[in-house]
Amino acid sequence: MSVNVNRSVSDQFYRYKMPRLIAKVEGKGNGIKTVIVNMVDVAKALNRPPTYPTKFFGCELGAQTQFDSKNDRFIVNGSHEANKLQDMLDGFVRKFVLCPECDNPETDLHVNPKKQTIGNSCKACGYRGMLDTRHKLCTFILKNPPESTEGGSASVKKEKEKKNRKKDKENGSSSGEAGSQENFDAPKAVDGDDDDEDWAEETTEEAQRRRMEEISDHAKNLTLSEDLEKPLEERVNLFYNFVKHKKENGTIDGADKEILAEAERLDVKAMGPLILSELLFNENIRDQVKKYQRHFLRFCHNNKKAQKYLLGGFECVVKLHQVQLLARVPIILKDLYDADLLEEDVIFAWAEKVSKKYVSKELAKEIHAKAAPFVKWLKEAEEESGASEEEEEEEEEAEEDDENLEVVYSPSARELRVETVKPVASEKEEDDIDIDAI
Repeated sequence: MSVNVNRSVSDQFYRYKMPRLIAKVEGKGNGIKTVIVNMVDVAKALNRPPTYPTKFFGCELGAQTQFDSKNDRFIVNGSHEANKLQDMLDGFVRKFVLCPECDNPETDLHVNPKKQTIGNSCKACGYRGMLDTRHKLCTFILKNPPESTEGGSASVKKEKEKKNRKKDKENGSSSGEAGSQENFDAPKAVDGDDDDEDWAEETTEEAQRRRMEEISDHAKNLTLSEDLEKPLEERVNLFYNFVKHKKENGTIDGADKEILAEAERLDVKAMGPLILSELLFNENIRDQVKKYQRHFLRFCHNNKKAQKYLLGGFECVVKLHQVQLLARVPIILKDLYDADLLEEDVIFAWAEKVSKKYVSKELAKEIHAKAAPFVKWLKEAEEESGASEEEEEEEEEAEEDDENLEVVYSPSARELRVETVKPVASEKEEDDIDIDAI
């Protein structure tokens, strides 16, 4: 789960995000320590080395710190809760990340060990200033300047050299053999102007689609995690648009697994049948129940909450096509029941209480009145199944009585004969079986 870099900003669409700190306490007694599991990811979001916030925790807590960059282990001695460290990280962000002018975290640190100064520049508003070096962490920063500073200056130098070469070409002041070739060789001179095209960005739909495909998996995962932080209403709308897009493209028939995955991603699985009912059902609902049975089963199977939402969607469809569907309510309910989309308990609970959550109270009463014959039939069927269970018990008792019957084989007979065994007959049988008597 991610949080705003500047946590004093409550805007849910604030684009500067960082992962929430994950702390794990290891060891016992004097050797107890807190490992910040995702410090590398947090530091990357802040555009600072991971050693800086770790050392900041050590300075604030008065504890020793350990860094193992190869194994990505950043440790603060002692036992510390993640929430406490997260609040402490806000102090680091205010002092060493946010711009003093615009409060944006798009800043870079510029360390000058000789002058013992730490500069701060903002890419968003252009602010340039000096940090207050009285904090203990500044001593550590001066001894361990960020590596990106040198790389950044090198890239700036390269850009300046490139611009200077370009100006030389335009003024014709190039010297040496390479310069003379560029001046007289027209194709190369034309090719030299291609650098300008790199700064232009295509705005065609094809170019936009291509750029979207080039987004890294990491960026996609960040987008997915941001969706989960949105309110329920927005997530439901995202799912609605996803299903609608599948329907409009004509790919919805085989997209049942994708639809379920999207609902689970947005954490709206239980509400899925309500959205599907709105988009997939109309006055031909009976045929559509058969057609999209697999889609609804993925949501409703062993999920009573989803089945309740399905009944709510069913009421909404009846409201939209009241003339065609109101009289056919019991038949449609039976279709949903036969398709294993509704369980008996859910139907009984729905029938007991008239709700105005999805339709008006008057229409809800009419729907329940029309559904009464089906509900009655369902209860009777349940009672009959209970009676059949009693009959099965009686049959089992009869089978126990049949144990007193014996199949007797006579050499002179062609068929088997069944005789009832009497209690006295058992003694006679023992006499017949006595081998010594024979």
